[in-house]
Amino acid sequence: QDREKWTDGMEVPVMREKGSAEYLYWAGCSGAYDDRGKDISRSVAKIMNEANIDYAILGNEETCTGDSARRIGNEYLFQMQAAQNIENFEKYDVKKIVTQCPHCLTTLKNDYAEIGTELEVVHHSEFIADLIKDGKIEPEASFDEDITFHDACYVGRHHGEYDAPREVLQSVLSDNASVVEMPRNKEQSFCCGAGGGNMWYEIKQGKRINVERFEEAIETGAKKVATSCNFCMIMMEDGKKVTGQDQNMEVFDIAELIADRI
Repeated sequence: QDREKWTDGMEVPVMREKGSAEYLYWAGCSGAYDDRGKDISRSVAKIMNEANIDYAILGNEETCTGDSARRIGNEYLFQMQAAQNIENFEKYDVKKIVTQCPHCLTTLKNDYAEIGTELEVVHHSEFIADLIKDGKIEPEASFDEDITFHDACYVGRHHGEYDAPREVLQSVLSDNASVVEMPRNKEQSFCCGAGGGNMWYEIKQGKRINVERFEEAIETGAKKVATSCNFCMIMMEDGKKVTGQDQNMEVFDIAELIADRI
């Protein structure tokens, strides 16, 4: 399938045409194929364009990092996918990567290092927070409703980043709005249920984890939920439907909130 389809109507440079760039923007599988994921990718690209970042995507040369394959035990497939990506990194002399997918972040940064490829990989929450601090983008503080935030496991517990996504959120909140934390947040956050390959597994018994988590979001009283992970976005959107909140609550990625206000 076409991994560049999400760029339709936008100016998004591609490595095979540009040749090189300071940053590789890694959209990932969800960012290229899932409808909500594509919304996030377009938002990140808009932000990078606004900030005049020297970046490019691999587009149709990009393949899965191998995250899901390795987490569910298919090491052979992981090694194949990693080798293909590493070959492209070497071809375009890629040293720095920005991605909105924490699963890709962890795989590219940690798993690839284990097999000899050291990369500087940054999550989009940190990247956007730095752009705001450096004055490269100036989002309008016009979001005037309380919002709750779901910490993604691979951003928080695995990489220790809790402040950046909240700083990004604060930058768009008006004086009438605030971030309302769920009882389980930051180091004690509750997983959305997608990790460890469970994104692809249908829970047959008991309460679904994403439903449990979305009920916690409902209890905050906020009508808006933000996250910083494609997988969490999908799971929270599903939890919204299962709990009957489809018409009452909205789920956003932090990049969407910024892109709409620059």
